[in-house]
Amino acid sequence: MDSLFEALAHPTRRRILELLKGGGMSAGAIAERFDVSKPTMSGHFAKLRAAGLVQAEIRGTSTIYTLNLSTLEEVMMAFIARLGVGDDATEPREESA
Repeated sequence: MDSLFEALAHPTRRRILELLKGGGMSAGAIAERFDVSKPTMSGHFAKLRAAGLVQAEIRGTSTIYTLNLSTLEEVMMAFIARLGVGDDATEPREESA
Protein backbone atom coordinates (compact mmCIF):
# COMPACT_ATOMS: atom_id res chain seq x y z
CA MET A 1 0.00 0.00 0.00
CA ASP A 2 2.93 2.35 0.65
CA SER A 3 3.95 2.26 -3.03
CA LEU A 4 0.42 3.26 -3.98
CA PHE A 5 0.39 6.28 -1.70
CA GLU A 6 3.91 7.20 -2.79
CA ALA A 7 2.77 7.11 -6.41
CA LEU A 8 -0.28 9.23 -5.60
CA ALA A 9 1.74 11.74 -3.57
CA HIS A 10 3.18 13.59 -6.57
CA PRO A 11 0.95 16.09 -8.39
CA THR A 12 2.33 15.14 -11.82
CA ARG A 13 1.41 11.50 -11.29
CA ARG A 14 -2.07 12.47 -10.09
CA ARG A 15 -2.48 14.63 -13.22
CA ILE A 16 -1.40 11.69 -15.42
CA LEU A 17 -4.12 9.57 -13.81
CA GLU A 18 -6.65 12.34 -14.47
CA LEU A 19 -5.62 12.46 -18.13
CA LEU A 20 -6.09 8.70 -18.43
CA LYS A 21 -9.68 8.90 -17.17
CA GLY A 22 -10.65 9.68 -20.75
CA GLY A 23 -8.99 6.53 -22.08
CA GLY A 24 -5.58 5.24 -23.07
CA MET A 25 -2.91 7.67 -24.23
CA SER A 26 0.57 7.31 -25.64
CA ALA A 27 3.52 8.23 -23.45
CA GLY A 28 4.36 10.99 -25.93
CA ALA A 29 0.86 12.50 -25.83
CA ILE A 30 0.93 12.51 -22.03
CA ALA A 31 4.46 13.96 -21.89
CA GLU A 32 3.44 16.84 -24.19
CA ARG A 33 1.16 18.09 -21.40
CA PHE A 34 4.07 18.58 -18.99
CA ASP A 35 7.10 20.84 -19.04
CA VAL A 36 9.58 18.25 -17.79
CA SER A 37 12.30 16.12 -19.37
CA LYS A 38 11.66 12.69 -20.90
CA PRO A 39 13.67 10.93 -18.16
CA THR A 40 11.54 12.66 -15.51
CA MET A 41 8.33 11.52 -17.24
CA SER A 42 9.75 8.01 -17.56
CA GLY A 43 10.31 8.02 -13.80
CA HIS A 44 6.70 9.05 -13.19
CA PHE A 45 5.42 6.33 -15.52
CA ALA A 46 7.63 3.77 -13.77
CA LYS A 47 6.25 4.72 -10.32
CA LEU A 48 2.68 4.47 -11.57
CA ARG A 49 3.36 1.06 -13.15
CA ALA A 50 5.15 -0.24 -10.05
CA ALA A 51 2.17 0.77 -7.91
CA GLY A 52 -0.14 -1.01 -10.34
CA LEU A 53 -2.09 2.17 -11.08
CA VAL A 54 -1.48 2.07 -14.83
CA GLN A 55 -0.87 -0.58 -17.45
CA ALA A 56 1.49 -0.11 -20.38
CA GLU A 57 1.05 -1.73 -23.77
CA ILE A 58 3.55 -1.46 -26.60
CA ARG A 59 1.89 -0.66 -29.93
CA GLY A 60 4.45 -0.32 -32.68
CA THR A 61 6.86 2.34 -31.51
CA SER A 62 4.49 3.80 -28.90
CA THR A 63 3.71 2.87 -25.33
CA ILE A 64 0.02 3.27 -24.54
CA TYR A 65 -0.91 3.82 -20.90
CA THR A 66 -4.30 2.99 -19.44
CA LEU A 67 -5.72 3.16 -15.92
CA ASN A 68 -5.75 -0.03 -13.92
CA LEU A 69 -9.19 0.47 -12.40
CA SER A 70 -9.09 -2.67 -10.27
CA THR A 71 -6.04 -1.36 -8.39
CA LEU A 72 -7.63 2.07 -7.94
CA GLU A 73 -10.74 0.41 -6.56
CA GLU A 74 -8.68 -1.70 -4.15
CA VAL A 75 -6.80 1.39 -2.95
CA MET A 76 -9.98 3.31 -2.27
CA MET A 77 -11.58 0.40 -0.41
CA ALA A 78 -8.46 -0.16 1.70
CA PHE A 79 -8.21 3.54 2.50
CA ILE A 80 -11.87 3.71 3.51
CA ALA A 81 -11.43 0.63 5.68
CA ARG A 82 -8.42 2.18 7.42
CA LEU A 83 -10.46 5.26 8.21
CA GLY A 84 -13.17 3.06 9.68
CA VAL A 85 -15.80 4.54 7.42
CA GLY A 86 -18.89 2.37 7.48
CA ASP A 87 -17.84 0.43 10.60
CA ASP A 88 -20.59 -0.24 13.11
CA ALA A 89 -18.38 1.27 15.82
CA THR A 90 -18.56 4.69 14.17
CA GLU A 91 -22.34 4.81 13.99
CA PRO A 92 -24.29 6.26 16.92
CA ARG A 93 -25.97 3.68 19.08
CA GLU A 94 -29.65 3.88 19.89
CA GLU A 95 -30.46 4.46 23.53
CA SER A 96 -32.76 1.99 25.28
CA ALA A 97 -35.96 3.49 26.60
